[in-house]
Amino acid sequence: MNRTPIVLALLGALTLTGCSAGGGQEAAATAPAPASAAPPSAPAPTGGGNFAVITHAAPGDAFWDVVKNGAEAAGKQYGATVTYQGDGDAGKQSQLIDQAVSQKVDGIVVSMANPDALKESIGKAVAAKIPVITINSGLDRSKEFGALTHVGQSEDVAGRGAGEQLKAAGVTKLLCVIHEAGNVGLDQRCKGAEATLGGSVERLQVDGSNQADVSSKVTARVQADQSINGVLALNPGVAVAARDALKDAGSKAKLATFDLSGDVVTAIKDGEILFAVDQQQYLQGYLPITFLYLYKTNLNTVGGGLPVNTGPGFVTKDNAEQVAKLAESGTR
Repeated sequence: MNRTPIVLALLGALTLTGCSAGGGQEAAATAPAPASAAPPSAPAPTGGGNFAVITHAAPGDAFWDVVKNGAEAAGKQYGATVTYQGDGDAGKQSQLIDQAVSQKVDGIVVSMANPDALKESIGKAVAAKIPVITINSGLDRSKEFGALTHVGQSEDVAGRGAGEQLKAAGVTKLLCVIHEAGNVGLDQRCKGAEATLGGSVERLQVDGSNQADVSSKVTARVQADQSINGVLALNPGVAVAARDALKDAGSKAKLATFDLSGDVVTAIKDGEILFAVDQQQYLQGYLPITFLYLYKTNLNTVGGGLPVNTGPGFVTKDNAEQVAKLAESGTR
């Protein structure tokens, strides 16, 4: 019997075994990984959950419509159902939260312009083990109320940034226009600006839902006190009304605002508004739905107990043209 083939086969087997033991890295690089070692795939974008977004502004508001666009875009991406509702009355907003709890939604996104009025309803959601993410307003109370995280900007930090910009522009006496009574975030913006301006800051209460009221009150104030050389609006609609008021009054006061709209961006390009503090509200809709989806499908949490900041940024004449193109699509 010819044993040569058997000997050669055994030598070949020993040679292969030696290569595997002594050159493991090379073998690992060329051999296919076992199926069990494949990285886990991301959750499939179907059955992504049912989420309620409940804000302190009714649909149709230029700012909040961008938040709505962000939330709905995220819902579409993850195969989730997103219902957006809003009401400027804190009592009615609380009722909307209660309705969402009774419907056993998979998560709630809520803005807290008046935290105390919403505390009980948010507490019911948390007790029902419905995850809550707060947005925009109420950062200081979010963790206390049991929310997973807060998505927005520090209004104090944003106000300080606005004050620094206005000081650099030569403003020494500022009129800070508050358009919504009881909104803690608006007062924080004015306080922040006051902290860094180095001059005096006067608050003016107006009805933000009534542009005529805004215009008449701003006009009357700058005419009565011509030492006012700066006006800070706290939302886009008020900014546009204030711009018209300053023109009517013949005032040379410099105007700045919080938040964006198409009209505000145009006014910045035209030199009618110095800058807008941009909190990137699209992200305040998009990110919470993303976070709730990940929590539902993978128990992920974001922030580690700290807020997720979406601002402040600043839109000035230097970048207004680029932002304008994005605003046309409803994402800025």
